[in-house]
Amino acid sequence: MKASAFGYARATSIENALQLLAAHGDGAKVLAGGQSLMPAMNLRLLSPEFIVDIGAIADLRGIAVSRDVVRIGALTRHVDLLRSPEIAAHAPLLTQAIAHVAHPAIRNKGTIGGSLAHADPASELPACMLALNATIVVSAAAGERRIAAEDFFTGIYQTVLSAQELVIAVELPVAPKNSAHYFFEFARRHGDYAIAGLAAQAIVQGDAFADLRLAFFAVGDRPVLARAAAKLVDVAITPALLSEAAKDLSEELDPLGDQQASASMRRHLAKVLLAHGAAALLDRPDLNAGVLV
Repeated sequence: MKASAFGYARATSIENALQLLAAHGDGAKVLAGGQSLMPAMNLRLLSPEFIVDIGAIADLRGIAVSRDVVRIGALTRHVDLLRSPEIAAHAPLLTQAIAHVAHPAIRNKGTIGGSLAHADPASELPACMLALNATIVVSAAAGERRIAAEDFFTGIYQTVLSAQELVIAVELPVAPKNSAHYFFEFARRHGDYAIAGLAAQAIVQGDAFADLRLAFFAVGDRPVLARAAAKLVDVAITPALLSEAAKDLSEELDPLGDQQASASMRRHLAKVLLAHGAAALLDRPDLNAGVLV
């Protein structure tokens, strides 16, 4: 099957891209790396009237570190993030997660901005943005606005972006020296869609968490920043406490069932990830013993 007929323009600048989006309204779609949009169009799951190709806009590429912020251009490819020494040094969670994004052919073309705008609830990068407390920078004819990652995703393939807005960058706080990170996903094969996954970032003081952000994916209609993490901050972590937090997590999740896993299986795997993640972040394998999930 091939895509239905559509108009096409290759934007020469951010301003030009915004002009094209304003001119074509809700009938337009932005083409970045094309790794999600083009398959959906070929299957006729999407049938946009007009494609705005932003792939030639150099201002949307690159990684820069300024003081305590890492800024990533929206057209920065997954493979560039994976190979970046700046990302490895200042946002290592992202380096670890990128290796799980699909397969090399996809990582060579896919972009961070495209992944976030696509908002697949089983995708790794949206969850990482929540765990890293990222800010997503978007532009429109009226100017820029900055959106906290936890406010950006609204449902399956849905965000707060309007049809006339364009993701231009992502900003991440530089990871402090006493931070720790964890990433794991359950999938039938490496590179397949996740059945359940966790991206986590913590500030560790001694044997306790001074801060803990647990972002689950593939367990709902959007990535979930778990409220249950608050139970584990500024307290002594024990298997019993982890079991309580896992119970709270189970109650706040609303996973969907499909051909890969039932809702109850996804809920169980999320609780397993919480326990394993906390143990790994604190470097305390003993915590896994006795945790009831």
